[in-house]
Amino acid sequence: MAPYSRRDFLKTGLAAAALAGAGSIGLKAASEAATEKVILGKSGVKVTRLAFGTGTFGGRVQRELGQEQFTKLVRYAYDRGIRFFETAESYDDMHRMLGVALKGIPRDSYQLMSKVTTSPGVDPMQKIDDLRKLIHTEYFDVMLLHWQHTATWPTDSLRWQDGISEAQARHWVVGRGASVHGLPALRQAPDAKWLQVAMIRMNQKGVRMDAEDYNTSGLGNVPEVVGVVKQVRKEKMGVISMKLVGEGRFTTRADRQAAMRFAFRHAGVNCVTVGYKNTAEIDEAIENVNMAFA
Repeated sequence: MAPYSRRDFLKTGLAAAALAGAGSIGLKAASEAATEKVILGKSGVKVTRLAFGTGTFGGRVQRELGQEQFTKLVRYAYDRGIRFFETAESYDDMHRMLGVALKGIPRDSYQLMSKVTTSPGVDPMQKIDDLRKLIHTEYFDVMLLHWQHTATWPTDSLRWQDGISEAQARHWVVGRGASVHGLPALRQAPDAKWLQVAMIRMNQKGVRMDAEDYNTSGLGNVPEVVGVVKQVRKEKMGVISMKLVGEGRFTTRADRQAAMRFAFRHAGVNCVTVGYKNTAEIDEAIENVNMAFA
């Protein structure tokens, strides 16, 4: 056997230490995956991979908690490292409730996303200003056109696109995009140059996902939806996914874990949003995202 010198010992020891260090870094990164900040494409907005959604069944689940319990839930999520909160005009009182829940927390420590209903006869700038006041913020990190569900939405929503762009110029909005439902609408997303962020439904089973009928009671076309996600990512758009647990229909932990793994590892989304009604659901969602990267 060749002699084993002190120099060899030190070199081997340093190599082992380096490998051990690399392993611990990898494990640490996986354990923090849900709360790690990622960039939403060309919007430049950085958000945690896991968001706090306030729209479970149109926000009913969160509203029924009442302000005190909802505030505790938001603060719990914040303390666990979730720093991305999303709501929508159509979620009734959720802008006001979320504003109350976040009161006193430094605004630059979290990100806010809202979605506007593209109603005719409504002034987009006035609506965005009203929502700012309801939630007590100077700006939204992301503003989306909500529920775009026809193949003609890129032209139908031009007035609202211009309004959000003007809000960006006034620094009321940082990043812009759309929440898209149904395959006819979704197919337009890769060519919609105005989009910086796309919100797309995603899970491995196709439950409450996109089909030819945007509101189908059947299963969506998972392969085509994943294909669109990959196309919009090539166009440098950020992708936020919803319906990760099939609108509450995934009753097993294994299905919910698989949904997170599918969204991030197969579809390649940037971020996911989940609605919560208790702290256990927050803990599980964090763990599920972390496991997807382990």
